[in-house]
Amino acid sequence: MKKICLNFQIHQPFRLKRYRFFNINSDHYYYDDYANESYVRRLSDMAYLPANRVLLDAIKEHKGKLKVSFLISGTALDQFELYAPDVLDSFRTLADTGCIEFIGGTDAHSLASLTNKEEFAVQVQAHKEKIMRHFGKPVSKVFCNSNMLYSNDTGANIEEMGFQGVLTEGAKHILGWKSPNYVYCSATNPKLKILLRNYKLSDDIRFNFSNTAWDQYPLTADKFVHWLDMLDNKEEVVNLSLDYATFGEKQYASSGIFEFLYHFIQLAIKKKFSFTFAEELLTLQPIAPISMRYPVSWTDEERDITAWQGNELQVEAFNKLYALHERVKQTPNPKLKIDWKYLQTSDHFRFMSTKFYSTGRRTPYNPYESPYDAFINYMNVLSDFALQLQKVAAPTARIDVDALQTKLAEKEKELEKTKLQLDRLRTTIAKAMNDEPEEEPVKKAATKKTATKKAASTKPVAAKKAVTAAKASTVKTKKTETKAKETKTKEAKTKTTKP
Repeated sequence: MKKICLNFQIHQPFRLKRYRFFNINSDHYYYDDYANESYVRRLSDMAYLPANRVLLDAIKEHKGKLKVSFLISGTALDQFELYAPDVLDSFRTLADTGCIEFIGGTDAHSLASLTNKEEFAVQVQAHKEKIMRHFGKPVSKVFCNSNMLYSNDTGANIEEMGFQGVLTEGAKHILGWKSPNYVYCSATNPKLKILLRNYKLSDDIRFNFSNTAWDQYPLTADKFVHWLDMLDNKEEVVNLSLDYATFGEKQYASSGIFEFLYHFIQLAIKKKFSFTFAEELLTLQPIAPISMRYPVSWTDEERDITAWQGNELQVEAFNKLYALHERVKQTPNPKLKIDWKYLQTSDHFRFMSTKFYSTGRRTPYNPYESPYDAFINYMNVLSDFALQLQKVAAPTARIDVDALQTKLAEKEKELEKTKLQLDRLRTTIAKAMNDEPEEEPVKKAATKKTATKKAASTKPVAAKKAVTAAKASTVKTKKTETKAKETKTKEAKTKTTKP
């Protein structure tokens, strides 16, 4: 029996108001409340509330055979709380049936997973807490990132947070010849199971349902269930993941989209297909590992991140934003922390995309005339936000005297140990300086011998010199005596010769 996992995604950003250069440092409120309320109220009435009624009726009719997974971003929940509390009540009613699963995601529907692991983890935790607060249910063990972004690195972070599976795009350039209708595992984190969106079947509903130029138009419930029935029997699961606004907003109610949804559920159950939660698919055995070295997403034909990081404007705005992360962590101001969250929403960077600007196509609900207008407006807001961060001082840490004294005592012990080591080292050095090496006595003995030999060799020479000197003095004395005798003899002769 094939399993069908219906996954509906809901997200709305907080759109920024027209914020000019002269507003910087004077106006610190950045949001277009009128536009935000209008969009949320419109989508609630056209899409979310009618679709919830269809699902609730089907759940009651089939007594638990229909199971549906939802991913609702934190910013969407915040706006429902502000502008459409009846939508929150409607989802609570669905959650109480036990046939609704809430998949884990990011609070701000941000791109934090691409650049900042710490901020990414903070947002995932905030989303968990928000789901529990609104619906009284924990999130699933399956995670789905903003815009279905996923890579091997993101998978490692997701597994560290305690998730056991991830729902992402079954991109053709990743799968190649393989089918998305199986459970895979991460090539770098084998414990993490990967559920892949069947983009062809999902996009047939999302984009082609009312497209009269499509070669399969019209799409009926019978035709769609027949396609599912024609899949290979070995293929275990079909993940149908759509923007929930497909029902009623992207495909208007007049197109018959709500009737299609109701009859599709009826026929699928009749054909013995099993609707299942994403978490229940984790019990299936992965057929192969799959690697995604670079991020993939469910956006555009490329299925990559160029919708948000495809030009210099987007990259500069993205880098300027996340350069403020450390300063945001230190601020005690709760308003600035909320602004930080809303400024991270991926839609702001999507509005700066130039991919389709030359063809005149604009992103749905894009309030700007051009990507350059979107960039300038966002950077003006970001400049004011950065200035406000500079003005707010970091909170003064409370001093724990006992903890400080304990640390001081530990440091003193370390100093005492260091002193003892230094004293031992000095003693060792002194001994090495005073004590002569073993070969020194040998050298001294050799030196003494040489000196003795030199002394012995010089003795005969000295003796000869002494003898010679003595002889010379004797000869000299004799000569002196001879001269004295001769002088006396002369004097005697002189005396005798006188008369």
